[in-house]
Amino acid sequence: MEIVCLIQRWMGQDIYKVKNLESLSEVVVVADIRDFMALASVGIQNAVCLPYGVKVLSQNLLPYFESCEKVVLWLGSSYGSLSASVRYAKKLTERRCYLVRPNSGRESAAKALAAGEDPRRIVLEAKPIWHRFVTTFESLRADVTAEILNISEITGIAWSRFPMLNTILKGHRRGEVSVLTGPTGCGKTTFLSEYSLDLALQGVNTLWGSFEIKNSRLARTMLQQYSGMSFNTHNLDLFNIWADKFENLPIYFLTFHGQHSIKTVMGAVEHCAYTYDIGHVIIDNIQFMIDIGREDNYSNRFWIQDLILQTFRKFATANNCHVTLVIHPRKEADGSNLTINSVFGSAKATQEADNIMIMQNRAKMPQRKYLQVN
Repeated sequence: MEIVCLIQRWMGQDIYKVKNLESLSEVVVVADIRDFMALASVGIQNAVCLPYGVKVLSQNLLPYFESCEKVVLWLGSSYGSLSASVRYAKKLTERRCYLVRPNSGRESAAKALAAGEDPRRIVLEAKPIWHRFVTTFESLRADVTAEILNISEITGIAWSRFPMLNTILKGHRRGEVSVLTGPTGCGKTTFLSEYSLDLALQGVNTLWGSFEIKNSRLARTMLQQYSGMSFNTHNLDLFNIWADKFENLPIYFLTFHGQHSIKTVMGAVEHCAYTYDIGHVIIDNIQFMIDIGREDNYSNRFWIQDLILQTFRKFATANNCHVTLVIHPRKEADGSNLTINSVFGSAKATQEADNIMIMQNRAKMPQRKYLQVN
């Protein structure tokens, strides 16, 4: 990878190659070409503008940073930018990463230059991201300020297809765990398909783990929900048009089917989270990670389920990724509504969850199926 920068003038000037990124010991990383030009205009020749901004740091770019001893991240002041800074620092190794705190007037290199600030001095004042166990309010102050200034983003990404969920859950937030339960055949997977599609359409990188339904069937359901059409042999031309569009959505599928251990599944999930900057993981359902053939009593099954929930909770927090888990309910008396206590397993199943959704299926009611959110 080669770095290029502008010389002499701010606009309309030729661009020339400076040097290979691999030869630099220190780089300044920005997410917008305007910030790149602002840094170049003051003589900073080791700036890098990421091709996908704060959306994703592609794995094929990582080798170019291997020789860098210091990486300064100046990605912006929005909540999404700060979140990306944390994710990228983990990919690039936190010990060598520094962050430009987005104080007033230095939200970005371009804004800092326009406000009369010296970007070179700001880069020199960048603070280390990593500290093994300790932090202070001084380190948190800018982050707290950013959360206050971006409160609308802190509330989460709003669903466009499920407006009532926005009223109750205040949007989809990274780092949380949601649990969905409901009787067999009530439409949990169909709901989750559109629930996750809605977010993927808004740029949330999504990983689907469907252990019961084949990926081809799930993808077909999502494609039909995306297009609002049912495809058959008579409209294959339309299928190809919509399929081309669907391919561009940031949706990935695990290839597991049937029972697999939590260790095997988490290995794949963590790899995808690292490689594709996944923001939403759906597991349908965790019962397929409880090896019933080997554990023949309920106490062991409960223990394994608790371990699975604890593992996903830790993953969600450590990777700032939302995890949605499907858990089967216990058998209830006919005609009874499901409750939080109906979720299969110990109390940990609901204690670890930030949001609990219950798909109710009441044949004798006017609204036969509805979603209850706790």
